[in-house]
Amino acid sequence: MIDSLLRFGGVYKTYEKYLNEQIKGQPFPEHVGIILDGNRRWAAEKDRISTDGHWAGAKVGEQVLDWCLEYGIKTLTLYTFSTENFSRPSEEVSTILKIVEEEIKKLAKDDRLHSQKVRVKAIGRTDLLPDSLQDVFKRLEDETSQYEGHFLNLAVAYTGRAEIVDATKKIVEDVHQGNLSPHQIDEDTFHKYLYTAHLPNPNPDLVIRTSGEERLSGFLLWQSAYSELVFVDVYWPEFRKIDFLRAIRLYQRRHRRYGR
Repeated sequence: MIDSLLRFGGVYKTYEKYLNEQIKGQPFPEHVGIILDGNRRWAAEKDRISTDGHWAGAKVGEQVLDWCLEYGIKTLTLYTFSTENFSRPSEEVSTILKIVEEEIKKLAKDDRLHSQKVRVKAIGRTDLLPDSLQDVFKRLEDETSQYEGHFLNLAVAYTGRAEIVDATKKIVEDVHQGNLSPHQIDEDTFHKYLYTAHLPNPNPDLVIRTSGEERLSGFLLWQSAYSELVFVDVYWPEFRKIDFLRAIRLYQRRHRRYGR
């Protein structure tokens, strides 16, 4: 019923204001992770090619950064492209990675990064990416490496299982070289070998997945052990600020016990 009414612009603004009032004064998540899902299905339902969905989804990513900055959310991690996605048709893979490269170039010129001190980092097996995309990421990572106001992580060529395997390999190597004793290995030590080691809070408080699918699909498997999960029944290109605020409201209404 509410979504039907929201087709009218004035009602949308009124509802957004209502949600703002509801979440105001309540604790916000420090770290939000989002699984961007539904680009291809969005395009299919509109009789458009799949890459149109990816281009439309890229615009939403730009808006989400604005929302996080507006509400003081320190860390945003976007699940952009998994290692499994490489198995898609080569033309689609090339287009997705081209979109990522264009978005990073655009982001490098974005005043928000410098005014808000946003550190940008690609997490994943980035050596699998095209050289041009690796270069674009490296330049932006170097340029923002000293920033600590906010953190924007783009999970590209990423899967949680690969992250855990890569961390384990590094630990084994350090033990072999005498830099680490097996007795020193605990959860805190393991955290330091993950792709998210640079973050003040590597564990997302809230994970949102769009498109109605209800699974993590390998997203931050180690870090999300006690994350609050919210599954949103809209495709990523249609994800709106009110969907974001609803997810925040759901997070605020939950009692986090961490197994206690």
